[in-house]
Amino acid sequence: MAKKIILDCDPGHDDAIAMLLAHGNPEIELLAVTTVVGNQTLEKVTRNALAVARVANITGVPFAAGATRPLVRQVEVADEIHGDSGLDGPVLPEPAIKIEPIHAIDLIIDLVMSHPPKTITLVPTGGLTNIALAVRKEPRIAERVKEVVLMGGGYHVGNWSAVAEFNIKIDPEAAHIVFNEKWPLTMVGLDLTHQALATPEVYSRIAAVGTRPAKFVNELLDFFSQSYKDRQGFDAPPVHDPCAVAYVIDPNVMTVHKVPVDIELTGTLTLGMTVADFRAAPPADCHTQVAVKLDHQRFWDLIVDALERIGEVEF
Repeated sequence: MAKKIILDCDPGHDDAIAMLLAHGNPEIELLAVTTVVGNQTLEKVTRNALAVARVANITGVPFAAGATRPLVRQVEVADEIHGDSGLDGPVLPEPAIKIEPIHAIDLIIDLVMSHPPKTITLVPTGGLTNIALAVRKEPRIAERVKEVVLMGGGYHVGNWSAVAEFNIKIDPEAAHIVFNEKWPLTMVGLDLTHQALATPEVYSRIAAVGTRPAKFVNELLDFFSQSYKDRQGFDAPPVHDPCAVAYVIDPNVMTVHKVPVDIELTGTLTLGMTVADFRAAPPADCHTQVAVKLDHQRFWDLIVDALERIGEVEF
């Protein structure tokens, strides 16, 4: 049976690729796409999500907009990585579908509560504001969700500060809520995603697919690559967010270690740090684990296969 997911995202170049992977892989049933402020304002990332739906011909899936700002802090966007639109590079098509007239957190709650327990995985690839609000509004979803598989954090690596990753740092209070609920949680952080590099070989494989959606992905990667080269010195860009979707599809695509993880909320230099305690064997009730090692070939095989399955789309 296909694995049911809700993709909560802030597109974002790598979020866009995560959407394409979730739509194109037969192991995934994409129940909904929800958007949250993050890489850009909520208005921009929601527009981007709808445009990507047009690129992949995603229909029959509800899209809902969520939080316009973090729980406590001011909005902080990543325009130097993703550009003014949040998805700079390719020309974005006009959306063919509209946003649902429901708040994202209510859509998440409704779907989780209306499906059998332990059948829906939440896959957040942006800040965790929507997920935190949903579980605060309806605490029963914590015991009904199968798992939370998120892209965010890093047990040794940061990017928005020396020790904190962007998705966690922009709303650390929300991250604290999500990490401290007792649902099973897998953190696919920078230690893992920095292995998901879009090398020249990857470009060639995607180009060989030959479709407009594949060309769109390489246009995304062109802009993303230059951003990462200029800002962080990467020769090939790390494509973070599809890693979380890939883990849901095939857990063997990466190695994970069970370890307690918590979020730093008060450190002057360490705000938003995902603190993983490797000092001893994890306790029996440990509900968090972190991704450690990626099978690069297997990961990109999944993305290329999804693009081939999506096929040609006119937009």
